[in-house]
Amino acid sequence: MNNLGKRLLELRKDKKLSQEEVADKLNVTRQTISKWETEQSMPDFDKIVPLCKLYGITPNELFIELKESVSYKNNDNLKINKKAKGIAFSILLYFLGIVWLMISVPVMNINPIVASALFLLICGVSTGIIVYVCIKYKEIKKDKNKLRHQIERIVALVVSIIYLIVSFKTMAWHLTWVIWIIYGLFVEVLKLIFMLRSNENEK
Repeated sequence: MNNLGKRLLELRKDKKLSQEEVADKLNVTRQTISKWETEQSMPDFDKIVPLCKLYGITPNELFIELKESVSYKNNDNLKINKKAKGIAFSILLYFLGIVWLMISVPVMNINPIVASALFLLICGVSTGIIVYVCIKYKEIKKDKNKLRHQIERIVALVVSIIYLIVSFKTMAWHLTWVIWIIYGLFVEVLKLIFMLRSNENEK
């Protein structure tokens, strides 16, 4: 909860009013009051003066809270966009690395050791970028998306089974580890999709 929503909640509680009572006095629905207090939406301009009178504050005080709240939300959205770009770029590097591994030896006749070393370098850079953006632009709000976590757990289980079956059947353990890179890419893409969807919902 950010500045404005928290302030409105505190003011309502100070006046010992319920959301229904405030809604009746301002001629809005209870859901509207709830959205104001959780910052899913902002008070309409024509409700600002009645709201201030009800809570015993000046419009200037409310405008200051509103300005800080919008500034905070814009900054949060900027962080989400930068994080999304960083993850997207990393995923692109992973795919380029896989393409490089597929064509470097059979098509370009490059030494397998050199080709593998460059592939690992690309993977290392990609992973480093993901770790960096996730730490630098970490989400302030806790991730409450249970659906995403359930999908990740199911996919992790399926990938583990596929990895073991393919590895034991082919005995190509030196190649089958690529399955985990694909899994990592899937997880990051999934996070990106849910993060962008959450960002759109907040708008």
